[in-house]
Amino acid sequence: MKELTFKYEQHPSTRRLKDAQRSLLKEAKKALKKSYSPYSGFQVAAAIELANGAIISGANYENAAYPLCLCAERVALAAAASQFPNVAIVRMAITVKSKEHPQHKPAAPCGACRQVILETESKQKKSMEIILRGEKGDIIVIPDGGQSLLPLGFSGDALNGK
Repeated sequence: MKELTFKYEQHPSTRRLKDAQRSLLKEAKKALKKSYSPYSGFQVAAAIELANGAIISGANYENAAYPLCLCAERVALAAAASQFPNVAIVRMAITVKSKEHPQHKPAAPCGACRQVILETESKQKKSMEIILRGEKGDIIVIPDGGQSLLPLGFSGDALNGK
């Protein structure tokens, strides 16, 4: 039997984070105001730091037909790709807030977002750091986000017969 594991850092506060990580989390928290979540009241925001220093943020966008909702991570990734198509993403910070149920734990990206993160890393040939935070509580830092969050993800290689 084989086992899959990954490494991450866990911090009780932002004090021990690098300045860039702390700053990106602040941008993600600001982006919570962009969330359109009238049905669930569950706000999600993501902020991306690009290799050129640009910061792009996004928030979830709900729809009464839930399958049509857009996740904050994919909104931010698509915005970064359209505004800076050939610039690598260094890190992404993701935070959540709920009107009814305070979030004391970080929320990890959904499966679809994990796949898009993995594909983005494949395209840029470089992994990105993922920082996760709830409203309060511990902060999780994953140095190689895509591979760690989706170790057996679907790859374009399968479509190319590799």
